[in-house]
Amino acid sequence: MPGRVRPRRSVLYMPGSNARALEKARSLPADGLILDLEDAVTPDAKASARDQVRAAIGAGGYAPREVILRVNGLATPWGHADLEAAATAGADAVLLPKVESGDAVRQALAVLDGAGGPGDLPLWCMMETPRATLRAEEIAQASPRVAALVMGTSDLAQELHAAHTALRLPMITALGLCLLAARAHGLAILDGVYLDLQDEKGFAASCRQGAELGFDGKTLIHPKQIEAANRAFAPDEEEIARARRIIAAHEAAAREGKGVVVVDGRLVENLHVAEARRQVQLAEIIAAQSG
Repeated sequence: MPGRVRPRRSVLYMPGSNARALEKARSLPADGLILDLEDAVTPDAKASARDQVRAAIGAGGYAPREVILRVNGLATPWGHADLEAAATAGADAVLLPKVESGDAVRQALAVLDGAGGPGDLPLWCMMETPRATLRAEEIAQASPRVAALVMGTSDLAQELHAAHTALRLPMITALGLCLLAARAHGLAILDGVYLDLQDEKGFAASCRQGAELGFDGKTLIHPKQIEAANRAFAPDEEEIARARRIIAAHEAAAREGKGVVVVDGRLVENLHVAEARRQVQLAEIIAAQSG
């Protein structure tokens, strides 16, 4: 739920119609898995994919990976049945595509609750249109159960008539607005996918940019992208060591009645200590899950 520190460095889309992929996902080192009933599934396979994903989640074996079920939108022929199935599937969260208003959030939650879903089942929202971006705060605060925003940068670029540039300058405004909304309301936020699987340097650069902007992690389209995303969105050994020095120095200063302290030549205040504690906690959770 909102505010919880949880690794989401790498969140991989897996087609719900592909039984082999759903099985392989149980052994992948991704922090999260989006079992997809939407874009990755053809219309004639929607119903069978829905049943297959429910069975896969019910069979278990995905922990400690976070399992998110992406449904089709309510405006489609499959959306209502998807949400009813998702309500009791046992996923950690439900991902709603092309969210453009707070009403869309509330409508989806009403279907989930009406189908007997847990009252605290989190909803993640895809942000992939100009209208969604302009209403990012409305969406973020539509319900306490909105737990994450997920950037759909491919759809967004298409609707903006924007180019896919290395620095993503055409969509920086949209990324920034969604980041602001997520952080203002204590939500997680994930960066969009990188489509060129052959461009490893470009992908690494995109991950670095996402981490620098403040995203918690990146959505992925192939397992080969997991390692680079995990590396980019986690504090490295040097950052962890510095975070521990900051915490220790601040605690020592507090015992002496001092409000500020200098660490490695830099002034440290309470806000720096809070971020240092977050980094250490994140690193410890990652180590525990990896070990």
